[in-house]
Amino acid sequence: MPDLGNIPPTIWWEDGTVRMIDQSRLPLVGDLLVCNTYEGVCTAISGMAVRGAPALGVAAALGVALWSETAGAEIDDMRYYLDELDRVASEIAATRPTAVNLMWGAERMKRFARENADVGLDALRPLVLAEAASIRAEDEARNRAIGAHGAALIEPDSRILTHCNAGSLATAYFGTALGVIFTAHAEGKIAQVWVDETRPVLQGARLTAWELRMAGVPFKLICDNMAASVMRQGLVDAVIVGADRIAANGDVANKIGTYGLAVLCKEHGIPFYVAAPSSTVDLTLASGDEIVIEERDEREVTGVTVSGVIEARTSIETKALDMMTEAGPYALGMTKGHQMQLTRKGGAYQFDAWVRIAPPSVEVYNPAFDVTPAGYVTAIITERGVSRPDYAVSLAEACCGTGALHELG
Repeated sequence: MPDLGNIPPTIWWEDGTVRMIDQSRLPLVGDLLVCNTYEGVCTAISGMAVRGAPALGVAAALGVALWSETAGAEIDDMRYYLDELDRVASEIAATRPTAVNLMWGAERMKRFARENADVGLDALRPLVLAEAASIRAEDEARNRAIGAHGAALIEPDSRILTHCNAGSLATAYFGTALGVIFTAHAEGKIAQVWVDETRPVLQGARLTAWELRMAGVPFKLICDNMAASVMRQGLVDAVIVGADRIAANGDVANKIGTYGLAVLCKEHGIPFYVAAPSSTVDLTLASGDEIVIEERDEREVTGVTVSGVIEARTSIETKALDMMTEAGPYALGMTKGHQMQLTRKGGAYQFDAWVRIAPPSVEVYNPAFDVTPAGYVTAIITERGVSRPDYAVSLAEACCGTGALHELG
């Protein structure tokens, strides 16, 4: 069994709250978010404190359960409860448009509540919470199965390139693309991992590098525009990425920059693998042309967000920092649009900053995802096995068939 070292779980239920690692501040600040309302879960999703398609599916389920245990606990009419649950689930699903798992988790909770309404409200509410817990447990089991199927494709001494973060942080636990790498590393197959930094939010540099270091997997961090060069030098044996939505024909929506990697793989004769749970496959979409691509805040491109901790070195520094933060978070006045806020954090002081790197008033186009046509995808790895072209057939079998299928298509 792969050892993930000190990597914590990503999202879970505890003491009547939804708890999650705040990924927006990793790797230098390891904050824990505690959500007491479903609106807090929505804010965490839209602000990317929790991200990654499988983790978003779990977040949707836990968010619905949180509503059921709080505001929903005050409702005594079944029809009104179910209508409100539907509304809350739809609101959570709308926080980000591209990742199908978010909608999948919300829809599963809606369907479960209506299918079990005959037990009465008092019995239904704990069942709704138990269903959310099941979705979380199932996610880890699926990820471990993905890891096992994918590791079988990896040759000994492989040098793998990955993009964005499809690790444990992108799931409830263990990961999809990194789950394959973790499993292959435990089998002695990984010589090195190339980690794309993944502009503009730097999930590769901040999150994937952190996870691989925690798990003891050898890696090197590279800028996104270095991938072509390392491939041309013969230093990449395979590329493995995750996915946020996969169409019925095998077109894959994933973090922006994925399509370029797939084209490079085709040019250099390198296998391009996609690892994702079957819940990421959307058989209602004939092709990737139908996938809605989220566009995000221009500030992700025009500046860089940084979080860290300041430790006072002298009593004078301590006094000055205490004075600034004694009434709560302190926003520093800065020129050129730069921003910084200081907050007291135990015996130290946390800073959260946004630093402008582009001239003011520039126009920005910031799509969060791109679509890789199926013709560039060597194989799609799900918990049910390895699907190959023709994806219209093999993905349908993987999502709708029965039994454990190892090699499909």
